[in-house]
Amino acid sequence: MSNVNVYQDTILFKRYKNNPVLTPRMWPYKVNAVFNAGAVLFGEQVLLLVRVEDMCGFSHLCKATSKDGYTNWKIDSKPTMSPKPIDFPEDIYGIEDPRIVKLEEDNRYAIVYTSFSESGPLVSLATTEDFVTFRRYGVVMPPDDKDASLFPRKFKGRYILIHRPSPANFNLGANIWISYSPDLKHWGDSSILLPARRGSWWDAYKVGLSPPPIETSEGWLLIYHGVRSTAAGSIYRLGLALLDLDDPSKVIRRSDEWVFGPNEYYERVGDVPDVTFPCGVVVRGDELIMYYGAADTTMAIATASMKEVIEFVKCSKKQI
Repeated sequence: MSNVNVYQDTILFKRYKNNPVLTPRMWPYKVNAVFNAGAVLFGEQVLLLVRVEDMCGFSHLCKATSKDGYTNWKIDSKPTMSPKPIDFPEDIYGIEDPRIVKLEEDNRYAIVYTSFSESGPLVSLATTEDFVTFRRYGVVMPPDDKDASLFPRKFKGRYILIHRPSPANFNLGANIWISYSPDLKHWGDSSILLPARRGSWWDAYKVGLSPPPIETSEGWLLIYHGVRSTAAGSIYRLGLALLDLDDPSKVIRRSDEWVFGPNEYYERVGDVPDVTFPCGVVVRGDELIMYYGAADTTMAIATASMKEVIEFVKCSKKQI
């Protein structure tokens, strides 16, 4: 299928030629969709925790690994991390959209994910050392809240969480927030980090974190999604921001233009059309590998030069 429109997203991010890389047909058990995977370097492999939606409509997480991060994926033969509604009632309708960071002070990996409770989506947390056994902390942010990730290290003795509460009235704006904790359990000192814009902007009224923040010499790189409502439905696109290295509550730069959005057939047609939604990236040297859910149906890859991405966002408007 030929593309009618060629978007500017090809400037920074280039799609992998063999997209999509993970599809429901590749799964060793019957599923409806595979998408929105968290990503991390684990040993010498790229490890994805993929959101898998079963034939009942509930989601769980399943591990897939690859030596090169592109091909020959090894997929767990059964769910890696399943909802546990008896012990964690907030999991009753499934667990979704993980973001993974390696905590610098020890050998643990922190997985922040969305639990779908009877009262709506909320933020939950688990840690692991091997992606086989998991310590679950339960709820860290009440409904409605999602699109969350930790930073990989503490700041002045406290953990920092980026998350996105959703007000009942979206006209008030669904903004990206930041909160602090001494122990991963008790959170406070919350404030808006990145507000949604208004009017005709591509990120008007609703924004959320995509992959976890990426540490660079220029600051914390934030890849975030913005949602624009149109007569034909919502469009999920990506933008960039840069946070202060020592105080991530300070936004240094924010791009006006979106840098990646649905264009290919597999991004425009699926269970939820017109969605490009990354939850994980891996950085190897100058190469940024972004793993994104396409139309809430399959997993795809886009790559970029870290140097070019940072130069782009540094040329964006300064934030006051």
